[in-house]
Amino acid sequence: MLDVSDEVRAEIGDEEAERLLTGDDAPRSYDCTSCRTPGDPETDRTSTVLFVGEETAVLAFAHAGCIPSQVVTVSEEQLQGAVRSITGDSPAGGGAPQNVPGGQAVLGITSGLVLIGGELHPALVVEPTAPIARPGTSGPGDDFLPLLIEQGFIPVTDTAELPSPLAGWSVLLAAGQLHAVLQPGTEGGGQVAWWQAHQALSVTDGWRAAVNKTQRVLIYAAPVGSIGQQPREDLLRDALDKAAAGGKLVAASMPLAGTSGV
Repeated sequence: MLDVSDEVRAEIGDEEAERLLTGDDAPRSYDCTSCRTPGDPETDRTSTVLFVGEETAVLAFAHAGCIPSQVVTVSEEQLQGAVRSITGDSPAGGGAPQNVPGGQAVLGITSGLVLIGGELHPALVVEPTAPIARPGTSGPGDDFLPLLIEQGFIPVTDTAELPSPLAGWSVLLAAGQLHAVLQPGTEGGGQVAWWQAHQALSVTDGWRAAVNKTQRVLIYAAPVGSIGQQPREDLLRDALDKAAAGGKLVAASMPLAGTSGV
């Protein structure tokens, strides 16, 4: 019931792959690295997921229905955070936002569920703590939305419409927690973190269930002061509606890191 993709086999070698497939090195049970519910490779179709950093690689396991067997390239810092999450050494808690390249602000990120077409979609709402200047400039203007539109985000006029997919971007969810939003690297290189949690960001069981169903995350972004920290999802939706009505909201949908549909 264990699946080792060609990609994973190439990284771990044929000998280790065979030991996994024959059960010698396979776990008797595991917590799915995506949905965090228990799994048993003897009764559940199971994917091997290899997280690869600059110096470290960690093999994890997931329900095949959650994510396929794959190699996920992450930074060493992200990988250490994932290891702590997988082994339970890290307390669950909020993620600290990451510095924005070219700006002095940081990106605040909020997870929530958005109802579109009668279906709940997992969403992340991104809002800087201060205006974002275009790299190389120091003017007082806020170029956050123009910069994102140049990257392929689409202005939102109606939050009842599903945002368009954004090629090359993805969301890294490991051990059931949010670690990063990844964007294409320069000159054809691998993905790099656009936003990265200093400490893995916990999401609700409902959010994980929704993302395991849709395999996509909706990313909404608005300038500083547009959304704020909303304690309830209905208030968050109201804030998104107001930002969209004021022309201050862009969005995109993107897959989980390593999954198909990029």
